[in-house]
Amino acid sequence: MNTTAPTSPPAHDNPLLDFSGLPQFGAFRPEHVTPAIDTLLTQARSAVDKAQADTTPATWTDFVSPLELATEQLGRAWGMVGHLNGVADTPELRAVFNENLPRVTEFWTSVGQNEALFAKYKALSQSAEFTQLSPARRKIVTNALRDFRLGGAELISPARERYAEIQEQQAALSQKFGENVLDATNAFTLDITDDATLAGLPDDALAAARQEAERAGVAGWRFTLQFPSYFPVLQYASNRTLRETLYRAYVTRASSAGTPTLDNTAIIDQILSLRAEEARLLGYDSFADVSLVSKMADSPVQVIGFLRDLAARAKPSAHRDMTELRSFAAENLGLDSLISSDIAFASERLKEARYAFSDNEVKQYFQLPRVLEGLFGLIGRLFDVTISRDTAQTWHADVGFFRIERAGQLIGQFYLDMFSRPSKRPGAWMDDARGRKLISADLQTPVAYLTCNVQAPVGTQPALLSHDDVITLFHEFGHGLHHMLTRVDELGVSGISGVEWDAVELPSQFMENFCWEWDIVAAMTAHVDTQAPLPRALFDKMVAARNFQSGLQTLRQVEFALFDMRLHSEWQGVASHTMTLADAGAATATATATEADEVSSTAGNAVQRLLEEVRAEVAVITPPEFNRFQNSFSHIFAGGYAAGYYSYKWAEVLSADCYAAFEEEGLFNAETGQRFLREILSVGGSRPAIDSFKAFRGREPSIEALLRHNGMVEETFHAPA
Repeated sequence: MNTTAPTSPPAHDNPLLDFSGLPQFGAFRPEHVTPAIDTLLTQARSAVDKAQADTTPATWTDFVSPLELATEQLGRAWGMVGHLNGVADTPELRAVFNENLPRVTEFWTSVGQNEALFAKYKALSQSAEFTQLSPARRKIVTNALRDFRLGGAELISPARERYAEIQEQQAALSQKFGENVLDATNAFTLDITDDATLAGLPDDALAAARQEAERAGVAGWRFTLQFPSYFPVLQYASNRTLRETLYRAYVTRASSAGTPTLDNTAIIDQILSLRAEEARLLGYDSFADVSLVSKMADSPVQVIGFLRDLAARAKPSAHRDMTELRSFAAENLGLDSLISSDIAFASERLKEARYAFSDNEVKQYFQLPRVLEGLFGLIGRLFDVTISRDTAQTWHADVGFFRIERAGQLIGQFYLDMFSRPSKRPGAWMDDARGRKLISADLQTPVAYLTCNVQAPVGTQPALLSHDDVITLFHEFGHGLHHMLTRVDELGVSGISGVEWDAVELPSQFMENFCWEWDIVAAMTAHVDTQAPLPRALFDKMVAARNFQSGLQTLRQVEFALFDMRLHSEWQGVASHTMTLADAGAATATATATEADEVSSTAGNAVQRLLEEVRAEVAVITPPEFNRFQNSFSHIFAGGYAAGYYSYKWAEVLSADCYAAFEEEGLFNAETGQRFLREILSVGGSRPAIDSFKAFRGREPSIEALLRHNGMVEETFHAPA
């Protein structure tokens, strides 16, 4: 069997049309996008025409495989453009991306509504051949039938045309939402010239701010809303006014408090209205019902019950956390009343007092090169692979490229983009550059993008990571392992493809646990100045503090998830709101410009009221009135987590239970590692996630490990099944 070794020179003048190997980032220019998409759309439409023709048999070889090949090339090229749009944004790239987004969206919508293709998939599913297909191929066919129904293939005009319009509008609005968040983040800077104002900030945060000021040609220190610049101020700055200034700017990004053209309020209303209309067209009560068709959870009611149950378990400890924090702040920090911009600062001081260490002290031991060495060593021990540096064109000089091998055979490769910069959207994520597939004797190995946003190196020092940064890196690498260690050769269900969204976080959250194991941490730490390893005594303090404010942290995630699920499941017909979103959307469509602004404001207020209702139910920290968290909630308005944010907690039940097997059988037990690889990572989406879990654990999921890991042991809990 041959594997594609992606080192061949470009086969085309246009790098987006070269599929001989890795993406040709060095040759890419924005002007390549439109001609490439022209060519690929023509090829894909031709493949669709051939696939739907009466003369094409409804078989895997004649029908499914050729269609998959043509559409995969379009997906890979557009995926490269989309990735660059997220990590190397420029006005030119943004313009050409937005120009082509409707065309690509229209094509995929038309495929999803193609009755002839739908009929052929149904014919294949009912044929004698279907029973002879491999389980992976049967799963692809089954998924396709589901997706055709969700894609509007059974709709009748004019509903079909309206559904297509909705998809294009949603794609454009989601893109605009993300652009507004990025632009609003970049629009704010705060320059400080009085060093007394910066009391309490760690040296590395000051050095980064000084470097930022020098780049901008201004005196003193420059702070931005990029997380590595913003959060140290919240966590360490003694100046309360400085903390509040940064906090207010951060939580009002892309809202009416800033530049009007970057305000996401109306966009939120339009997205929600379109999603509700989509659900009605498809015959569902809500968009949440649509979202859950392809997930493990059965219904919005089940998810909401799960979240409320978890909130009930976490609330007692969260109340204790806040009572203690308020008391400590009043007695030791002179803060008689805590406001939201005080929470991180007071919490860090309390943790230092209780456990005699600070996050910044720990950060000095986590040098990025050493962390990567430890992470790669762990992966090698667990799954019998080796990771080494590789060579490829990248989109930025800071981006690294690596290969994964087993017994000298290439398994997968990945790009690692670690550092924050203005052209890169916030957050951390994994995406696939290409998936694994086998055609004849040629194996296409998977390639992943791994993206984080930590502070870039300052001066001659290597980049330093907080322990939270390390956890985030391990998390995203877990997604990468899921994608790259697959052994499934069918593109539609290899790696992360076809995996239920509320199970896709299992491998990522599983990997986080290793950040709390002494053998792992010791191997990846060395003090930036002395190169001394992390002292065991300091690590023990970190472990003791692991569940520090875990109740508050759990409720924060529940708050976001419950808001998301209620927003998408209860919106139409919630009596407590003065205007349903459907009403707001209809009114906006027929109103004058002034009236539309008023309608948008009313609907926006309704979204805010719903968020406040959720907070009143589950939260113990109430943000200030000006907080507009929802306006930068990209997960659900510009990502794939709409009516799915609960997945983080849902999958955490599964991941904690899987990790418990390693705790029970031995952290580096070779058989346990191979079983996890075989039953979870390798199978991708080729079978239901619950079947993969049970194949690994030999039973249904249990909540016990999650509660134990979070310091919230309870006797009863309704775990997802």
